[in-house]
Amino acid sequence: MPTLLHIDSSPMGESSVTRTLTQQFVHEWRNAPGGRVLSRDLAAIDIPLVDARWVFANFTPKELRTPEQQDVLRLSTEFTTELLTADEYVIGVPMHNWGPTAGFKLWVDQIVRFGETVVVTSAGPKGMLGKKRATFILAAGAKYRPGSGYASMNYLEVWLRTLFSYLGIKDMQFIFADGSAALRDGKVDRSAFLAPHIEAIQELFLQPVNP
Repeated sequence: MPTLLHIDSSPMGESSVTRTLTQQFVHEWRNAPGGRVLSRDLAAIDIPLVDARWVFANFTPKELRTPEQQDVLRLSTEFTTELLTADEYVIGVPMHNWGPTAGFKLWVDQIVRFGETVVVTSAGPKGMLGKKRATFILAAGAKYRPGSGYASMNYLEVWLRTLFSYLGIKDMQFIFADGSAALRDGKVDRSAFLAPHIEAIQELFLQPVNP
């Protein structure tokens, strides 16, 4: 049975654009391949900063870790286990100050784990998520899509591509609901704003799956 890991990181609750769209993706996924869905709401949990204790624990061989070190890595290990277990990901990330939300960045720092999501080979580091597919649902207040005035400042998509490529993922797809300031300011109806992005998500499930 395939498993989808569904991650939300917006702190905006029910008004969040990315949350609405990741839920749409989950709905389509349940109706297409189907299977189990694991959900993580990064805005609803306290993710600790990576500190010296975490670094020392992470670089200590598993068999030599103390109970205290294992406890330091407990949440990180839960996160990496979810990533390694799932077959596919849908990840909602609104743009905050040209980057991801604070909670998402804390999650990322917990999942880049040598010996877990990355291993060292004779050819260098190798990401362990190579057989997965990731769909990123992004949102931003201004317009950042190609051809827009802020297109050169879309650092979020570049950052995500760089990060998840390092973790081994080659199959990535992006839905970018930019220009949401018009929605926030009441200049556009919510249903009208969301409609093309919902359609784009639906179209993802009409495409043939990569071998």
